[in-house]
Amino acid sequence: MTLEDQTDLQEQVRAVLDDNRYMVLGTADAEGRPRVTPVYFTHHDYRALYWVSEPTSQHSSNVSSRPEVEAVVFDSTREPKRAEAVYLTGRAHEVDPAVLEEECRRAFAAVGKGARPFAPDELSGTERLRLYRLDVEDHGVHIRGSDPVRGRGIDHRGAVTMPGRSSIA
Repeated sequence: MTLEDQTDLQEQVRAVLDDNRYMVLGTADAEGRPRVTPVYFTHHDYRALYWVSEPTSQHSSNVSSRPEVEAVVFDSTREPKRAEAVYLTGRAHEVDPAVLEEECRRAFAAVGKGARPFAPDELSGTERLRLYRLDVEDHGVHIRGSDPVRGRGIDHRGAVTMPGRSSIA
């Protein structure tokens, strides 16, 4: 794949993650049973995705026992021939209270319309919600089979190498 191709795919990752606020989070429980859950997300540098959830929810319990997750972000209002999706693979975890203030600044720097930022005290102590983070290890994009440049006749995933490293530990 040429540098120009990778640049185009990187732009697709950025556009999809910037323009959409829900991801389908795929987790598995301790026995390996899969679970998919739509969650509202924000991101930092396209490498860390954040969401707020109850630790007792099934997907949060799954993350606790098996942090390896996959996710997909897409605009379900697009017609099929214009579909774009970003696939994400990585490890998820509940944000440690010791770094919650700093992580909240990153997570809620740019919330979407209709959403609001949470304060650290709303996500700790006796409060029922917590902040979660997916550290993205691999990015991929949906490539339509009919794509004039990358198409293979059937839809497939194309790997994307995002430039730089995340500024978060």
